[in-house]
Amino acid sequence: MDLAAVTDFNLVARHGGFGAASRVAATPKATLSRRVRELEESLGVRLIERGVRPLRLTDEGAALYARTEEPFGAIADTLRDIRAGLNRPSGLLRISAPLLFANMSLGPLAAAFLAAYPEVLLEVTTDDGFVDLRDGTVDVVIRANPRPDDDLVGRCFLTNPLVLVAPPGLARPAEIHQPFPAVMRTGMVDGETWTIVDAIDGAIRPYRPQAVLRLSSPLSIRDAVVAGAGAAMVPVAIVADELAAGRLVQWGACTRPPVEVWVLHASRRLVSTKVRVFVSFICDYFAKRTQLD
Repeated sequence: MDLAAVTDFNLVARHGGFGAASRVAATPKATLSRRVRELEESLGVRLIERGVRPLRLTDEGAALYARTEEPFGAIADTLRDIRAGLNRPSGLLRISAPLLFANMSLGPLAAAFLAAYPEVLLEVTTDDGFVDLRDGTVDVVIRANPRPDDDLVGRCFLTNPLVLVAPPGLARPAEIHQPFPAVMRTGMVDGETWTIVDAIDGAIRPYRPQAVLRLSSPLSIRDAVVAGAGAAMVPVAIVADELAAGRLVQWGACTRPPVEVWVLHASRRLVSTKVRVFVSFICDYFAKRTQLD
C-alpha cells in the first residue's frame, strides 16, 4: 500500500473534498484525485462516492479514515513542521471554544496570535456542548472547569471568581435568608443558599435567591440585571465594566471556587509546533492582561 496515497486520502476526507484539500496542501486537485484512485485500485474497493456533493465516503472509506486519520494527521503535522522549520509553525489549527469565551475574548486573542504567527491559519468553532478531541475534528479545545481526563493535557490560563451583583436600586435583604429577586442560570436548583463574602465588611453571609427569570447565557443574565430584573451570581470578568461605570453594584464574592478556563489538547498525539505555540501564547496573553489589570 502506498502510504503517501493514504495520507492524501485522509487529507481529502478531513477537508471535505478535493478542492479544499488541494488548497491546504498546495497540491493540484488532479494529483490528489489520481492518488486516491490508485489507492482504491490497490485495495480493490471504492473509498469515495464520485459526483456526490458534499463529499461522501463509502463504508470502506469511512472505516479507513476512522482508523488512520489520527496517526496520519499527526505525522503530516510533524512533517509539515520539519519542512517549515521547527521554529516556524504553519498550517491549519482547529480550535473549539465555548460561546461566552468567544464573545468576550476570542477576537483580540486571535488577531494577536495571527500577528505573531502569520503562517498559522486559525479555524475556530464555538460550541457550548462537549467536543471530543479524540475524534480528530479539532486540535485544541478551550473548556471551563474541565473534568479530569487522562487522554488530555493542557494548562489553566484564566481564573474567574464568581460575584453577586445587583442594579444600584435593588435593596439588599434586610434579614438573613430573606429571599431576594434573582436572575438565575437555567438548570440552577430552587431553594439553594449562596454563601457570600460581603463586599463592605468582609463578613460571610447567606443569601437566598428567588428566581424571577432564568436564562442560559451569562451575558444575557448580566444584561437583565443591568436592566433591573434582579440580582445574579456571575463571573466577575463579564461585569467588570458595569461595576466600574456604576451600572451595577457588587454585594459580595461567592465562596465557591472560581471558574477555571483551560486550553487542552490530546495527550496521545504527537504535539505539533502550532499546538505548542498556541498553548504558550494564550497563557502568556492572559497573564499579561492580569498584570495590566
